This record gives sequence, structure tokens and C-alpha cells, in this order.
Amino acid sequence: MAFFETFRAVRWIRTLNLVLQAVLVLTFFGGLNYVAKNHPSRFDLTAQRKFSLSPESLSYVKNLQRPVHIIMTMSADVENPEVKGLIDEYVYTTEDRPAGRITKETLDVYQNRKRAEELGIDQAGIIVLISGDRRRVVTVDELYSLKNKKRDTFHGEQALTAAVLDVASATRQRIYFLTGHSELKPSDAEATRGLSALRDQLKLRNFEIEELELSVARKIPTDASLLIAVAPESVYRRSEQELLRQYLSANAGRMILMLGVGLSTTALGLDDLLLDWGVLVHNDVIVDTGPANVTDTGELLIWAYANHPITKTLIDSGQKLRLGMTRTVMPDPGRTLGNGLKTVTLAATSPTAWGERSFRSGVIPRYDPGIDTRPLPGMDPPDRLGLIVASERLAVRDNLPFSVRGGKLVVFGTGDLLSNARLDTAGLMIALNAVNWTVDRDLQLSIPPRPVERFELALSTADFARLRLAVLVGLPGAVMLLGLIVYWTRRA
Repeated sequence: MAFFETFRAVRWIRTLNLVLQAVLVLTFFGGLNYVAKNHPSRFDLTAQRKFSLSPESLSYVKNLQRPVHIIMTMSADVENPEVKGLIDEYVYTTEDRPAGRITKETLDVYQNRKRAEELGIDQAGIIVLISGDRRRVVTVDELYSLKNKKRDTFHGEQALTAAVLDVASATRQRIYFLTGHSELKPSDAEATRGLSALRDQLKLRNFEIEELELSVARKIPTDASLLIAVAPESVYRRSEQELLRQYLSANAGRMILMLGVGLSTTALGLDDLLLDWGVLVHNDVIVDTGPANVTDTGELLIWAYANHPITKTLIDSGQKLRLGMTRTVMPDPGRTLGNGLKTVTLAATSPTAWGERSFRSGVIPRYDPGIDTRPLPGMDPPDRLGLIVASERLAVRDNLPFSVRGGKLVVFGTGDLLSNARLDTAGLMIALNAVNWTVDRDLQLSIPPRPVERFELALSTADFARLRLAVLVGLPGAVMLLGLIVYWTRRA
């Protein structure tokens, strides 16, 4: 009998066959892992391409010259899958770039207090982007727009791409707060006269903050991205007025002006400046008799907003502005139309409000027809007094079919909205939006938003009981029955 026909040879051949099969399986999976690691390829099959960056974002992040570290401080009880998936895409896109690589870190600020204190982070639900000594904070709520108090669309890619470019750039935008006329100062930590809380929030968003006294400097620095004047109480000299007018008009400058109650714009020397920008500021105090429109302490509650980038987040979140003494601000009805000037009332009172011109302490306000301020017919919004106005100049150059962006001016009819004692969520929201709008931050990207996909499964008590029975009994029973069938089949 030949050796290969013996039982011993058959056993060796079977053993060798099993070893070769095992080697083949291991080699196959090893080769598969090698290809997956060194030559990966991904395909986004979702309907909204939720796991892909737009071509515009790809072109930016693939050319970053500085690394960016993204820290997510997500709340444990709130899931944000769109945010987590988007940040993963930034990391994946730049993982092969040693210079401009984006990395991520998830931080629980309540459990890892030491790391949170090192980074200066004390709240959940925010995203911190750090590149070198530069940082920017983006809240998760800023990445969504709401509809019926539910998240409707996701704007995260536009906001995060702009934030990445901002912290990775070589220069910072510089904001100058005007001083010398008893304005509120960012260097002052006092409750009613200081703006230190606002200053800290602006620094977190990667702005550099400086103070500027025009009468001393006698010029506006060329690196000024924005000027802010909060509650001036004395007149601007002619030279200062001319500096501001030239900065806004000739240099396409940007300014936020917050005017408290008490002094007219004539007494402040700002009439010509406001006239240039089609803004009319009344010397009055707004009074509202509607009980739903004032707080127990007499503060105004404002929720009538125009649809504008400055007010968008207030509208989406249903936030009300809480204002102290406030004056009427509206587009100048006598302004010249068709000169590229676009003037919009951003926030307005309720229809029951008026502008009291005889605002003496101890006197009960009463509306006097023909004296006090009432809404003008034909002015938007109808039957309401304006409180905040935004003016923007778009200039057409050399008959070109597009407009060149000019200066911007935002005027508030209140002077203490941003003080340390009064600054709240809604006030900070509209202030930051006004700053971002004036300096064109986050508006240069044309990345479309994505709808938020939402799936709901409604089960009655009986349906849930049947589902539990199927999972706990049905599935194990099916596996057991299959095992019995295989057992009896092999026995047969």
C-alpha cells in the first residue's frame, strides 16, 4: 500500500489543509488592514452628505499654515452628532499635513477640572479653537438655526471653517473703544460704568481690545477694524467729528454707537455724522404702558426684531432684550434714497410705547399729542418706535455690475446695555452679532446650511411590551430552535 493511501497520510494532508486555510485567512485580513491603513478611501452615501466637507472648506483647511486644536466641551445630557461628525471631518482631512493639522479633544469640564482651569474654560456646550496664542470660542447654539423652538438647520461648517481660518491667520482684528467723553470703558471693572465683561468675551473670540482718545491721538489707527463708543456724555470736537466722518465714509470704516438718555445728538456733536448715515436719534425716553412689555422694575422688554444677521440668533432662540432708559432711534425719513445707503430698524418697541420728551424725575409720564414721539406713518416697522438701527453703504464703482462694500454704522438708543451690571445673554448675543456683522466676520463664506435630520419612534405601552418580549424571548428562542434543528439534522 502506498504511503499517501494510508490513514496517517490522510491525517497529515487534512492538517496541512487546515493550516493553509488559516494562513490564507490571516493573510487576507492582514492585507486588507494594510490597504485600509495606507490607502484609505471613503464614500459618503448620506442624502445630505453630512460626513463630507464642502469644496470651499476643503480648499481652505488643506492650505492651513498653522496647526489648530479644537476642544469640545459637550454636555453629557445633550447629543450633538452633527457637531462631532463635522469636527471629525476636519481632523481626517488634515491628518497627513504636519504644518496645518487640525486635532481635537473632548473635555468634560466638571470631571476634569484641572484641564479646564488650564484652558480657562468653565462651561459646557462650547467649542474652543486654539492656534498658538490665539483662540476663539464658538457656542454650540450658534451652529444651529431654530424653527418652532427646534433645531431646523445646521450652519456649523460655515461657522467652524471661519473660526479655523480666523485663529490660524497671522493677524487679529483690533477693536478700539473711544474714550475722552466719559464713555464706558473696557478697562473698568465697576458694575455700572465698566465694560470688562464684554471685553473678556471679545478677547475669547480672538479680538484685540484697545482704548482710543481721539483728542490725544488726533488720528484713527489704520489697523482699526471697528470703533465702539458707549454712552458718551460730552461733545465731540470738530476735529474728532471730522475724523469719524472720514473714517466711516472715505475709509469704509465700521462703528457701533450706543447713546444714553439725556443729551441730544446736537449737544454731543454727532448730528452731521448721523445725518450722513440716514439715522435719526430723538432726545426722549421711551415709555410703555403695556404690562407685558415692562418688568417689575420698569425695564423695557423688547422682542420685535427685523430679520437681519445681528438679530437672527435672538429671533431663533426667542430671546427678549431687557433695556433700561432708552431713546428712539429710527431711519431718517428725510434721507436721500438710491445713494447706496441701506438703513434698517433692527429692534422696535410694542405698539403701546411712545417717546416721552418731558422726562423729569418724579413726574408721571403721560403721552402729549404733538409733543411726544410716536411712530411715523409709512415707516417700518409700522406702529412701533425703533431702538436699534443698522446703516450700511454699498457703492457701485465705475458702472460695474457689482457693489463694493462700504462703511457700516450701528446705533443703539441705550447706553448701559453692555455694562457689567446689565450684560445678560440677550445683550451679549446682540452685541457680539453687531460686532461680527460690522467687521464682516463669518459672512465671507458661501457654505449652504444643512437640514437637521430627526427620527422619531412612537410606541404605545402594548407595543413596547411586545418589543421587549421579542427581544428577551423571541431572539434567544429562535437561536435555540436553530441549534436544535442543526443538532437533529446531524444526528440523522
